[in-house]
Amino acid sequence: MERYIDGYVLPIPNEQLDAYREMADEAGKLWMEHGALKYFEGVGDDMEPDMDGMPMVPFPQLAETEDDETVVFSFIIFKSRDHRDEVNTKVMGDPAMDPDSFDEEMPFDTERMSYGGFRSIVSYGN
Repeated sequence: MERYIDGYVLPIPNEQLDAYREMADEAGKLWMEHGALKYFEGVGDDMEPDMDGMPMVPFPQLAETEDDETVVFSFIIFKSRDHRDEVNTKVMGDPAMDPDSFDEEMPFDTERMSYGGFRSIVSYGN
């Protein structure tokens, strides 16, 4: 079966990384509870890799990070696009997603977040 992936690239202020990790941990539990197959969040580590002269756009440039920010790359895997739509509808309807239930503000600028849905064209492993 062809998997479907929601992918995100976010510039996160370094001072907000712990708050973001806590938020992402709760979000991951919520997506998994509602049927996502896999939830992943990774923080930038090797952001200027040596590609042996091959031209590329590094993630910090892509995300337009400032000196006091880092990049977070995340993805959620679903059975299909229909399954993604079903899971996301459940997640968005969950009382935990009510903005009035949030204790604090978002630890990043949502207007600078990149997001997209992707059809799987090659996949190995789980």
